[in-house]
Amino acid sequence: MIRLALDIADPALADRLAAALADVPGVQLVGPGVAADASIVAAAAAPSEVDVPLTPRELEVLALLAEGASNKTIARRLGISVHTAKFHVGSLLDKLDAVGRTDAVAHAARRGVIHL
Repeated sequence: MIRLALDIADPALADRLAAALADVPGVQLVGPGVAADASIVAAAAAPSEVDVPLTPRELEVLALLAEGASNKTIARRLGISVHTAKFHVGSLLDKLDAVGRTDAVAHAARRGVIHL
């Protein structure tokens, strides 16, 4: 039996990990102050990995980007002009520090903004 401690500041993440590890045979989760054989420690996020505040519309555009939608398709689906769709895509690329549409989706997925 291995005793495992979680040293994670984010309570939601700590709860998800605890739930995932609860039924693993041979693993016993221990609380703070209890001797553990190993610890899971959440590394501090690098400045570029900090949550990027996206508007609700940008999140809608991002979801459509994740589906592979073109600017024309985004415009039709959201009832906006193609120019406005391009503007939102450009804003997402800037905010997510991405070099392209696919890169924006990958950055957003890594940061937990969207789940693929």
